[in-house]
Amino acid sequence: MKTASLVLALAFAAALNAQTGNPMVAESRQAYNQIKTNLIAMAEKMPPEGYDFKPTPEMRTFGALMAHIADAQTRTCSAVNGAPKTPDAGSKTSKADLVAALKASFAECDAAWDGTTEANAVSMIAAGRGQRSRLSVLIGTTIIHNNEEYGYGSPYLRLKSVVPPSSDRGSMGGKKQ
Repeated sequence: MKTASLVLALAFAAALNAQTGNPMVAESRQAYNQIKTNLIAMAEKMPPEGYDFKPTPEMRTFGALMAHIADAQTRTCSAVNGAPKTPDAGSKTSKADLVAALKASFAECDAAWDGTTEANAVSMIAAGRGQRSRLSVLIGTTIIHNNEEYGYGSPYLRLKSVVPPSSDRGSMGGKKQ
């Protein structure tokens, strides 16, 4: 019995040792990819005339919202990549230009995520308001901020009778909501 227990304990220890390290970067990258998919689909689903739409006079247009997301990502992810860029999506107004700017900002962020490993995730980088860890900067902008902006953008689509991508279950056999 002692031998069997020892063999089991050694097998368990070997299995634990064989597992990869902290899954934080991989799980965060997965969350980033999900919101990336939703934001690009949102930008593509809004009709061109909807880019000038404001739900209320105090709010920004849908196009300005997409520009804000693209500019925030370009600013943040280019800094993470070590080559800060000055964003310019805010100067664009057409759907085609803003979708292209959004996709370009995601390409910048893809490079930042691709360069993020478990080993360098906690390395400190200059980020707007001081030094923060690389992973914290990426999570803050490309996941938290982007999810907030997606939440702001969904009513714009609904008010134009467009179902937001995360609610559009038609392609999965469910009903559109």
